[in-house]
Amino acid sequence: MRYDFGSDNTAGMAPAAMQALIAANEGYAKSYGADDVTARAAEQIRQRLDADAEIRFVFSGTAANAIALSMLAYPHEAVLAHHAAHVCTDETGAPGFFGQGVGLIGLPGESGKIDPKAMAAILDETEVGHRQPPAALSLTQATEYGGVYSEEELRHLIEPVKALGYGVHMDGARLANAAAGGFDLTQIARLGVDILVFGGAKAGAGGVEALVMFDHSLARRIDNRLKQAGQTASKSRLLAAPMLGLLESEAWETGAAHANLMARRLAEGVALRSAFVLAHPVEANTVFVRMPVRAHKRVNDAGWACYRFDDGSVRFVCSWATTIEAVDELIEAVVAAG
Repeated sequence: MRYDFGSDNTAGMAPAAMQALIAANEGYAKSYGADDVTARAAEQIRQRLDADAEIRFVFSGTAANAIALSMLAYPHEAVLAHHAAHVCTDETGAPGFFGQGVGLIGLPGESGKIDPKAMAAILDETEVGHRQPPAALSLTQATEYGGVYSEEELRHLIEPVKALGYGVHMDGARLANAAAGGFDLTQIARLGVDILVFGGAKAGAGGVEALVMFDHSLARRIDNRLKQAGQTASKSRLLAAPMLGLLESEAWETGAAHANLMARRLAEGVALRSAFVLAHPVEANTVFVRMPVRAHKRVNDAGWACYRFDDGSVRFVCSWATTIEAVDELIEAVVAAG
């Protein structure tokens, strides 16, 4: 079975990330985040966001998201999110675990983007003592269905919740792909996001994500919180180094641009040559195809790992490592499956 398109998690570390890790391994350095590699990686992120922020590196996106949400809502409150968001579907209750009971309110919307009217309806509901009221908003950029929010779309979602004094979290596991799709990273802080997860793993950095706190008050005793959660790296330079390598070499951007390009090539081939239709616009590095169970099985039997997603479509994910040859081979397999 080939896992080229099973997920962007199936690709290894990008060369720039691996080289940075090897370089950081030389000699001795301060531990627990006091080293130069960690500081340089954090500064690279600040430069891209054009914002002052407290930054910490953690081992997983699940921990980063869950800890972030625990900062924005009390245990008796809830977080608004798209019903297909990773925090709702793939984190085994981690937001509630880290938030000691924080709830999630799933919202509808096309291609993983929250419908502003659906969100407004929830915000307009009368609060009662029998349900967890919303206290924060979680956004995913790019979305689980490969959608990329525009600045205007984000503003229509963020402004109403900020007007109520609620916090805003952004899951940026595929933020590099959103940026490659035209999203301006410098708008994140300006739009009012309080805490961002700046993705590294899916971009080719190995197992590292950055917790970016624009609201400095959220960073109060953050190191204690991360230590308790098992998210403090003693040899922090080795956690941050792959991220630093991607950012200093700009492979974070170029790898995502390549992944997006491969996704467009795949989508065009499927749309033009196969009997199947695309389920969602291709704005980042994922392609969703409406495919009957029998056809999906034929693709799997041909040796390609791909999975049926929450909406019933079959998902294919491109990465920094995806080759043109693999894309064209997959297109042939999809055509033959029809």
